[in-house]
Amino acid sequence: MPKPSTPRGWERYYRIVRRVPRGKVTTFGAVAALAGQPRAARQVGYALSALKGTRHDIPWQRVLGKRPGDTAGVSLLDPMGAAVQRDLLEGEGVEFDERGRVALARYGWKTGARRPGRRAGRAGITPPASGSRPRSPRRTRGWSDRS
Repeated sequence: MPKPSTPRGWERYYRIVRRVPRGKVTTFGAVAALAGQPRAARQVGYALSALKGTRHDIPWQRVLGKRPGDTAGVSLLDPMGAAVQRDLLEGEGVEFDERGRVALARYGWKTGARRPGRRAGRAGITPPASGSRPRSPRRTRGWSDRS
């Protein structure tokens, strides 16, 4: 039986999540940024939720939602799933504070994503070449390339 296809790009998210070591966590946004899709945190969430009920080797529990103050927390709305995620992480030695948050300074995965030959950028992403025009956060009507 052929393997069901996943939406384009999800396999890249899965490869990144497989690299998160035991006892460490990362955020949906960090996974998206490492995949070269810095605005795709929600897509990472969709990709991981699609694993529910399947056999896989992806440590999904190590990906949390970003919270204020350099913390992260369980983002699952399903109370049973959230409890499973927290139990799995606590079993790996990750500690939660009284608000259910994890200190990224202590348990955050330091990706070391900088690759040889690339300039350092945020989250290991190469900054745009000098002289290039930054992309607008929103495509608006009437915007043009004229300077």
